[in-house]
Amino acid sequence: MPRGHCHRHGEGHPCSCAMGNLYRFVEPLVLYLLKKQGKTHGYELIGAMQDHALTDSTVEPGALYRTLRRLEENSFVVSTWDVSGAGPARRLYELTEAGEEHLLEWMVILDHLAKSMTRFVAEMGELVNEPAVP
Repeated sequence: MPRGHCHRHGEGHPCSCAMGNLYRFVEPLVLYLLKKQGKTHGYELIGAMQDHALTDSTVEPGALYRTLRRLEENSFVVSTWDVSGAGPARRLYELTEAGEEHLLEWMVILDHLAKSMTRFVAEMGELVNEPAVP
């Protein structure tokens, strides 16, 4: 979700509740989708990322391709040119063994974050006398 566009507070309202600044969640999502789908084109990842987003924000294609490039530089992902079919060649991305290990690291980190956030929301609900939303 672009800054200044909040479905909760109205367009133009300066808001960060959509967590749009947490682009690092693009990385575990890309790793997860490549593990789940196998070899995948970038444009296919864009659509799948919207269905599996970890925040309310829209994943921008530029953030996806920057993340894929960084993952490839770190040997977590490899890409090859797909020249089958009509039109220009397109990159196919695939998770490496090191990428699968990195996905497991993300699983531990996100599990810890989920537990911490659940505890935080419950404590905040007690503080303002409102039950946490299930």
